[in-house]
Amino acid sequence: MKTVIRKSIRTTKFAVRNENPEKWYLVDADGKILGRLASEIAKRIRGKYNPQYTPNADLGDWVVVINAGKVKMTGKRAEQKEYLTHSGYPGGQKSKTYKELIVKNPEKVIQLAVKRMLPKTRLGKTLFNKLKVYKGSEHPHSAQNPVELKF
Repeated sequence: MKTVIRKSIRTTKFAVRNENPEKWYLVDADGKILGRLASEIAKRIRGKYNPQYTPNADLGDWVVVINAGKVKMTGKRAEQKEYLTHSGYPGGQKSKTYKELIVKNPEKVIQLAVKRMLPKTRLGKTLFNKLKVYKGSEHPHSAQNPVELKF
């Protein structure tokens, strides 16, 4: 009696950027809560909604955020939230509250929230470049025909 050994053919399919075309999305931050908005944007940039999601590949899409100055925080967080920076020198730590930062540089608030949800690697830096944030309702990306994304 002859035994037949069947070789199982199991291969792992790795997602490639060329097979997944990039899309552009437009998000209106007017009246949205910062953390919830940032987590949805980070998922979209990372590509986690995609069935071919691969943790080490860039399969995400571009996101344009408008009306960044109208984003909200819940509870007393607007007064209590602090953004810390450090120059690297002794005594070089500075802090700004959310209220100060939203008046001076509202784009930075959304950028920091999304950046801190992305991986802290080279891939994360590449993914972060796919986020475009604007203070008002005007943006220069109309040629890419961004699709409005509602949360």
